[in-house]
Amino acid sequence: MSKKIPFAATLEVRDACLCLHVQRAARALGKRFDEALRPVGLTNGQFSLLMSLNRPEPPPMAPVARLLAMDRTTLTAALKPLEREGLVRVEVDPADRRSRLLVLTDKGHAALARALPIWRATHRAIESALDGLSADELRAGLAALS
Repeated sequence: MSKKIPFAATLEVRDACLCLHVQRAARALGKRFDEALRPVGLTNGQFSLLMSLNRPEPPPMAPVARLLAMDRTTLTAALKPLEREGLVRVEVDPADRRSRLLVLTDKGHAALARALPIWRATHRAIESALDGLSADELRAGLAALS
């Protein structure tokens, strides 16, 4: 026999659950950046992935996956459309043939160059809408949870 949970518990979770609030904020932010980046043909996830490859040397998959909080399978799936578009190349690491390096192509650099001003403007607008909340404190709090 199951005991029904009172509706007050539902309201408690709705109002207090950090996970729910972070998920809702993440969806809203993701949607806003997706809309902003649409003119350059990128999603916010693709922008983040491409930006994570913008390094002096092509990174291996594992550190990129860690940075983006993805497993390797999810990262591999996210790379496929970027490879098809010619924005990224996956190459064998000459130092360890079992490993793969993620190369941001010239076309990928150009896409980032078009997207970065849009990201900056959108980011400024979001931070200014925090209405007295410190963006740095928010980032620190989120980092503490991750």
